[in-house]
Amino acid sequence: MVERRNSAVGEQGSGGDEERAKPVEKAAPKRTAAKRATAVEAAGTAATAPAPAKPPASSNTPESPKPPKPSKSPKSESRTALVRRARRINRELAEVYPYAHPELDFENPFQLVVATVLSAQTTDLRVNQTTPGLFAKYPTPEDLAVADPEDVEEILRPTGFFRAKTRSVIGLSQALVEQFDGEVPGRLEDLVKLPGVGRKTAFVVLGNAFGRPGITVDTHFQRLVRRWRWTAETEPDKIEAAVGSLFPKSDWTMLSHHVIFHGRRICHARKPACGACPIAPLCPAYGEGETDPEKAKKLLKYEKGGFPGQRLNPPQAYLDAGGRPAPPLGAG
Repeated sequence: MVERRNSAVGEQGSGGDEERAKPVEKAAPKRTAAKRATAVEAAGTAATAPAPAKPPASSNTPESPKPPKPSKSPKSESRTALVRRARRINRELAEVYPYAHPELDFENPFQLVVATVLSAQTTDLRVNQTTPGLFAKYPTPEDLAVADPEDVEEILRPTGFFRAKTRSVIGLSQALVEQFDGEVPGRLEDLVKLPGVGRKTAFVVLGNAFGRPGITVDTHFQRLVRRWRWTAETEPDKIEAAVGSLFPKSDWTMLSHHVIFHGRRICHARKPACGACPIAPLCPAYGEGETDPEKAKKLLKYEKGGFPGQRLNPPQAYLDAGGRPAPPLGAG
């Protein structure tokens, strides 16, 4: 009996011990929290402690610095600052390309308008290699207006899209004979009425055959003026208006040559040679291409890279600056 009472007391005591232990259990999380706080504090102290110095990189494998990110100047640059930067870029390019010129061979306005129409979807080099044969056989609008389309197609085949181009050059020749007495008009509104002639072609003709200022918005011009943050427009007419407002009208023709020359030689579409670019300090897109100077030099084209140009008969100023004529068709 005593044992049973002791057993009962033991069970009751056990229960009593649990009740008395409950406050202890409630305090346990506080101790755990305190431990966690101590651990977090210790971790924070460790995080703020100076990291051990890394061993110097091997001189055989130097770490090259990352190129700077392009500046988002349109949102932060004032109109006045944009105008100043744009005009300075043009001045710098004028010093780099004092021999800039249209890269189509021509002797008169008729040859220039035909060559410019043929330059669509091909290179100026290919046009320059093709037009000598065309103009030897059809030297005037009157001759080309009555040409056999199949004969013209065969001559123009190397330029690509030769059937459509044949229709354009025969059509514009007929329009010149019928509407302008065989003469190329010197007004924009007349030029754009000719088959195959748009604003870009018209401004090439006006600026280089008639000395009337115009902006030539070709693929190179569009790419560069957006890289330079001169405009965010994407349509040629709007690009023409936006860029034209940054410069005096008298600068427009040579501005076009400077920009196009730079786009063909240094500021390429896929791999711009940023490390060899003379206007890098003014360019918000610096770093999009190769920034290492030695590697960038290998990307230069035409006279800047020691290669022939696109014209078979370039201006003397181009030859004096070290430029080389392009080879004739089939010369290798």
